[in-house]
Amino acid sequence: MNTNARLFLILGVFFIVADAAYIIWSLVQSARPAASAPPEIEWVGTLAIGLTGVLSFLIAFYLGRVHKGQGGELPEDRLDANIDDGEAEQGHFSPWSWWPMILAASAALTFLGIAIGPWVAFIGVAIFLVAIVGWVYEYYRGYFAR
Repeated sequence: MNTNARLFLILGVFFIVADAAYIIWSLVQSARPAASAPPEIEWVGTLAIGLTGVLSFLIAFYLGRVHKGQGGELPEDRLDANIDDGEAEQGHFSPWSWWPMILAASAALTFLGIAIGPWVAFIGVAIFLVAIVGWVYEYYRGYFAR
């Protein structure tokens, strides 16, 4: 986590420097010899890049505080760590299950119903409820019951 905090700190410095360069470029671009108006700053890009830098600093601060609060080192912070040290338990997923595809189709049907007509969304929600119950209770019935 300490490494991530440093990376976001570097990213924040980069965005602040890029914001300064953007302001200078904006002033130079708007100060053309033919134009009689004074140079102006382009505010949308300036604020967007500047706030991206501020957000990077906030994330770096948060990650630094979490790292300090946990007190432990993550595998990516140690120089002697292996790649396998960082992998976590992902849970149990059944590769033969058809329920996630039915769930995705029902979600698509629900959003299509929101766009086209509410009656289609009701059908999608009904299929969604059946699919989520089927996926949750998949291992309680049939060949793979536990």
